[in-house]
Amino acid sequence: MRKLPILLVFGLFVAAWVLSSCLYVVHEWEQVIVTQFGDPVGRPITEAGLHFKWPIAQQVNRFEKRILIWDGKRNEITTADKRFIWVDTTARWRISDPLLFLQAVRTENGAQGKLDGVLDSATRDVVSSHKLIEAVRLSNRVLDLPAEEAEEFLDDPREQEAIEVGRNQLTEAILARAIELTPQYGIELIDVRIKHINYVENVRSSVFNRMRSERQRIAERYRSEGRGKKEEIIGQTLRDEKRIISTAYKDAQEIVALADAEAARIYAEAYNADPEFYAFWRTLEAYRDIVGENHTLVLSPDSELYGYLEDSE
Repeated sequence: MRKLPILLVFGLFVAAWVLSSCLYVVHEWEQVIVTQFGDPVGRPITEAGLHFKWPIAQQVNRFEKRILIWDGKRNEITTADKRFIWVDTTARWRISDPLLFLQAVRTENGAQGKLDGVLDSATRDVVSSHKLIEAVRLSNRVLDLPAEEAEEFLDDPREQEAIEVGRNQLTEAILARAIELTPQYGIELIDVRIKHINYVENVRSSVFNRMRSERQRIAERYRSEGRGKKEEIIGQTLRDEKRIISTAYKDAQEIVALADAEAARIYAEAYNADPEFYAFWRTLEAYRDIVGENHTLVLSPDSELYGYLEDSE
């Protein structure tokens, strides 16, 4: 009687294990290929839900349904105008045919390796057949700035080298070349982008020196224009100063002349009003101007100044 519960428990355990081995769940972001002893069985399962397989003999292989990222290594490439540059690219891809993907590359790491070869080769072929400026610039658009501000970035925007193919067209060409090869691996390439372009180390220093000298030349031009503007302002200031001083001197002389004329008129009126008193007042002013403190005045008896002194006695 005791063996019956033990057998029941063991039977339930075996049944649970068999059931768990037979059933599996496919999530929304997954697609599944069932293999039996390594060979695919049936069609790919892309619908989410609970599914059945034979235990032990069959195995579930899960693959991403979502978009994946490929990030390549930097490649040293020579452009059509003999510029040595580093090009760093990235791409987005997804597993379009999980059965073919399993047969061709088996895992995502294997797919990354295949994409390394395909995309690196396509990038090298496209970039090396175009000039550097076509890989850097997107179009022939000139900066929407006033001419004097645009010159700070471009010496003369009208003289810049025109491009026939821009960076976007290069990435489209890389994508087109890579798409020709990736379907055989069950991979769908969505897009390719150039992340970064830089000169190789032995060229970068000379390029930076050229850029630095160009900036210095532009800076010296601004300094020269500033010095010319400074001299112009100083010259205008000196002219204004002389004009103001000349005008002020002329106005001052006119005021002095008017004051002298008014004083002469007042003196004349005072003289005409009482000539004798006027003569007396002018004599007193003369005494004040001539005689100072601790001074001795010697006058002749027939002097006009002595006359008023004698009368005062």
